[in-house]
Amino acid sequence: MNQKSLLSLIVVLSAAFAAPAFAADAAASCEAKAAEKKLAGAAKTSFTKKCMADAGGGGDAAAACDAKAAEKKLAGAAKTSFTKKCVADAGGAAPAAAGPEAACEAKAAEKKLHGAAKTSFTKKCVADGAAAK
Repeated sequence: MNQKSLLSLIVVLSAAFAAPAFAADAAASCEAKAAEKKLAGAAKTSFTKKCMADAGGGGDAAAACDAKAAEKKLAGAAKTSFTKKCVADAGGAAPAAAGPEAACEAKAAEKKLHGAAKTSFTKKCVADGAAAK
């Protein structure tokens, strides 16, 4: 048994026995499964999202996303942005105060935009979102 398989087995077993931390374990399990399948980018995101929904971990998306942010060692604004986007991608709702601008800022952060490029992108994103409604 190779290390990936052993790690996957450990993650799956820990998910089965740790009910309070189910969402984080389900996220880890789904991430491990995606790694086994060598998925990346949109395919990995889609697979992980479906895996979490199938596991019933979608209800506690914030906890799962916080766990992912901790795994990536994110802090401050980067963690906040990542978590908001992660929760939105998981089908959860971002805080009402966040609004469309926060979602657009998260997208800009994902694209690693800064300064004028970030400002321009965010304004266009918010305008496009308002026009779509």
